[in-house]
Amino acid sequence: MTDTHSPDEPRRSTVATEVPPALAVEDLEVAYVVRGIPRQVLRGVSFHVAPGEAYGLVGESGCGKSTTAYSALRYLPRNGRITGGRVLVDGSDITSMSDAELREFRASKASMVYQDPGSALNPTIKVGPQVVEAFRILGQSKTEAQTSALHALQRVRIADPARVLGRYPHQLSGGMLQRVVIAMALACNPRLLVLDEPTTGLDATVEAEVLDLVRALRTDTDSAILLIAHNLGVIRSMCDRVGVMYAGTVVEEGDASQIFDRPQHPYTVGLLRALPRRGLRKTERSLATIPGALPQIGADLPGCVFVDRCELATHECRTVPPPVVDLGDGRSSRCHHIDRIPEIREPEAGAVVASEGETVLQIAGVSKTFRQSGHDVPALVGVDLSLADGETLGLVGESGSGKSTLAKAILGIHAPDAGGELTLDQRQLATKISKRSSDDKRAMQIVFQNPDSALNSAWTVRKILRRSVQKLTGLNQQAADDRVAVLADHLRLSPRHLDLKPSQLSGGLKQRVAIARAFAGDPRIVVCDEPTSALDVSVQAAILNLLAELQAEQRTSYVFISHDLGVVRYLADRIAVMYLGRIMEIGATDDVFAGPHHPYTEALLSAVPSVDGEPSTRIRLDGEIPSPANPPSGCVFHPRCPRFIEGTCDREEPPMVEVSLGHVIRCHIPPDELRVLQARTAAAADATEVDAVADSVVSDEPR
Repeated sequence: MTDTHSPDEPRRSTVATEVPPALAVEDLEVAYVVRGIPRQVLRGVSFHVAPGEAYGLVGESGCGKSTTAYSALRYLPRNGRITGGRVLVDGSDITSMSDAELREFRASKASMVYQDPGSALNPTIKVGPQVVEAFRILGQSKTEAQTSALHALQRVRIADPARVLGRYPHQLSGGMLQRVVIAMALACNPRLLVLDEPTTGLDATVEAEVLDLVRALRTDTDSAILLIAHNLGVIRSMCDRVGVMYAGTVVEEGDASQIFDRPQHPYTVGLLRALPRRGLRKTERSLATIPGALPQIGADLPGCVFVDRCELATHECRTVPPPVVDLGDGRSSRCHHIDRIPEIREPEAGAVVASEGETVLQIAGVSKTFRQSGHDVPALVGVDLSLADGETLGLVGESGSGKSTLAKAILGIHAPDAGGELTLDQRQLATKISKRSSDDKRAMQIVFQNPDSALNSAWTVRKILRRSVQKLTGLNQQAADDRVAVLADHLRLSPRHLDLKPSQLSGGLKQRVAIARAFAGDPRIVVCDEPTSALDVSVQAAILNLLAELQAEQRTSYVFISHDLGVVRYLADRIAVMYLGRIMEIGATDDVFAGPHHPYTEALLSAVPSVDGEPSTRIRLDGEIPSPANPPSGCVFHPRCPRFIEGTCDREEPPMVEVSLGHVIRCHIPPDELRVLQARTAAAADATEVDAVADSVVSDEPR
């Protein structure tokens, strides 16, 4: 269950002159025809990917990553046109292929794995026939294809593949669905495998399993991999080389470790500084943000594409396209002022000062049981929590652990079982929202993950916010408009933004509107349910800074749910780790990350890919979260626990044990013993890393 490896593995020293590239993109130009006018999207994109190599594309949404990936397989939408350049896969120019040749190429040489595996499968057909079809297309008989389908699922490490083939897509977890889609993509043993955000929306543990699978398959198949992800940690851990895209141009390219450790373009510097790296906390400093926004599609860009957002920009940058500067070792950057990169200012030291406050919310013995198909399904079991005034409580755990159910119980959307109690400012709170007073409803608000589904697309921003203000406060229209103006100012929404509809706003601006609506009635508590998971790192940084500033100004308390442990570490004052509806560990953020950890927390932390390339000891968890309808005996985590004690963990409920003041874990293993065990695991990781470095040095010596 324990796997010690460096996040940078596998690394290959692949030089284009040694092996012909599996994918070569040469001066690619693409335009989208909008209202009859071609608008340029890609501007002379060039890169190559060797067989067995993984190449990552990073950049903000709208920079051209997905368009590049779709161009590599000629999967562009109907209004997309390749207007210049070539795309060669295994030496074949796909830009000049006929429709019949293109179909043969896609069936035999290239495959794509999409972000949402659910949308890639037909929900009305069982998994088996869909996987079998991937092999029938290759000319196999029905019997051969059925055998191949079974082997394909075994290849992607699916236990009991026969059972999975007999299920519908909705009966499988997200990680299992992604494995099925990868199995189908590998049916033809492709020379090129394109992965478009393959782990977005997955838990950290499932994400790590999928990435491990891709690493192994890459070694087995020698396929070239083109990976797109907005999680830069995933790119660092998976890719040999990286291309940084901005406004349809590759502005920097090179070895992954060089790009992330020593960026040589102002845009790359900005992206990396927007991340909460190396354990950064909101009490230390605000996150860096990149001012402005990407140019509009088809905009005339006579000089450097990044000029309007770059603090190093000069007149030359506005009028002369920067050359591609060869930095050696396959490294390049498009910038007039590479020698001035060190001048880029560090983020300001402004930080949010943490302060102790009175308890605003108390949760005591809260359970929630649902009735499904005649069976009781306990989603929450005896949860005890508190939330202080002006505090952020982070909720983490895999999907199905009970995080969202707990949030809905707090909001009164799901009424807890009898016996549980919620108190707000030391007075009992009605369990159902319909029975809560207007003041209590105003005191608790929520910010959802997807603002598109939370905002009325037919209304302007002004109308959305005005309605929320009036509904929560009862103010007349003039007073409500004044309140909207104050909210807009706090959220950095201009008067122009107020008169636009949500569809006319960027993802970051839409999330600002959603936050403004949540703060319409000066809430005491705001539940943030994955509020930054769909945002670029630069927009994410701005939203996190905004949440921290609003909290400092108004002493609002947050319940912050996220799969991104780096984000949780930055914003949260305390963290609660949930598993199967139970709190397994809770404590101050620094204490939870420092350890000793509950074995489940240890596994979660080990699964997070590091953008800094730090060595990690991966703790593998066998299987998935058990069904709440039939929880395991003893400790509910014991079937997956790498530190399982037979005869104890499987028979007895573990106690809540205090590690330090305010830091408790639910485990049979004493904290001191856990500390020793986890220190040994970390030491083994360090030793393995040293051995790996020594081996590489020896292998590079001339013989």
